[in-house]
Amino acid sequence: MNDLNRLVSDKKMLWAQILIALVLGVVIGLILSPKGMAVLGPSSAEQVAQWVALPGKLFLALIQMVVIPLVMSSIVLGIAGNKDTSFLKKVGLRIFPYFVGTTLVSVCLGVAVVSLFSPGSYVDSDLLSNLGVSSALALSQEPATISIPERVAAMIPANFTQSTLDKDMFAVVMYAGFIGVALTTLITKQKTLLLDLTQAVQSLSLKIVNWAMRLAPFAVFGLLCDITIRIGVDALLGVSAYVGTVIAGLVLLLVVYLLLVSMVGRFNPVQFLKSIKEAQLLAFSTSSSAAVMPLSMQIAEQKLAVEKPIVQFIVPLGATINMDGTALYQVIAALFLTQVFGIHLSDSQIVMLMLTTVGASIGSPSTPGVGIVILASVLASFGIPPSGIALILGVDRILDMCRTTLNVTGDLTACIIMNRWLAKHVG
Repeated sequence: MNDLNRLVSDKKMLWAQILIALVLGVVIGLILSPKGMAVLGPSSAEQVAQWVALPGKLFLALIQMVVIPLVMSSIVLGIAGNKDTSFLKKVGLRIFPYFVGTTLVSVCLGVAVVSLFSPGSYVDSDLLSNLGVSSALALSQEPATISIPERVAAMIPANFTQSTLDKDMFAVVMYAGFIGVALTTLITKQKTLLLDLTQAVQSLSLKIVNWAMRLAPFAVFGLLCDITIRIGVDALLGVSAYVGTVIAGLVLLLVVYLLLVSMVGRFNPVQFLKSIKEAQLLAFSTSSSAAVMPLSMQIAEQKLAVEKPIVQFIVPLGATINMDGTALYQVIAALFLTQVFGIHLSDSQIVMLMLTTVGASIGSPSTPGVGIVILASVLASFGIPPSGIALILGVDRILDMCRTTLNVTGDLTACIIMNRWLAKHVG
């Protein structure tokens, strides 16, 4: 775990560097954007945006290169590395209901804020008439309907190689879980050998992550500058009521997390926010829970004093199935579009939308931009015109950054809660 401990020790002010890079990226992006100060023309801005984004793409590529071995090794060590073999049962009986419960809370908050603010009523009819229907349709091809028994059977990764190629992180988590449980049944000699090998895989993965973290401030600058050059401010102004509603919902979700940290985890919420600010800034900048996962593990163990087995199990699992921010965004987006197109949903349909959103958010890939694709399939299930996607597509990356920040915050909140409930059981 020495590499994990050094992830930010080499850069003690990483959060400040990321914050400075974030501000510079937005400012310079607005100066260069054709929709901002228009220093560059559209074609030149497109060229510059591609080059500016290069450090960010390299950073994400380095993280994604090792995320699967890192997730697998962390979960295996979190399960089999604990001397108490009943730990898995204890954590499983608590963490899965907790994740589902917080996701349900997030979608309830989403329904509440969209009902309160009615952001769809603020959309200009001229904006609707100019929707890019073709780009929306390309994103919203509904996959073939899969029955519930087929979904349950598909949870078992029959072809791990294919799951790896598809970057199906839920399948990777399931596979690692089976290996971890199976390891606990082996004799000590075999178990020790395999655990040592797994520890080596984790150390190698973290070494590469440590290298990648040196690029983090440059990656943040490049990604933010690229986004700002491309979207400018016009896209934000057109659907500002929708953007404000999503952000209001995410702020309420953050308040819920802080209440859980304080009342259940018995941890000072102000200290909690100070401790996790680096992970939040990196999540906001990269829009990827997977990219932040190594830093989240380091923060949970070193700054939040969470037991190592709990960190190794909860953070990789949470980055895969604990997507409260994504669930809240999806239900707000769906109800916003029903308001825009004048579609009335009954109470039972809203409840079904909430449950569908919870199911869709669990196991969704922890990579940038996936939320809009999942949303497209949710919309199709309720007869909402797919062209509506084009209305929110321009601001999706900004909101993706915000909801990823809450997803990561939720994972670290879960660590605090589970540490409170399980620390005495950790061997």
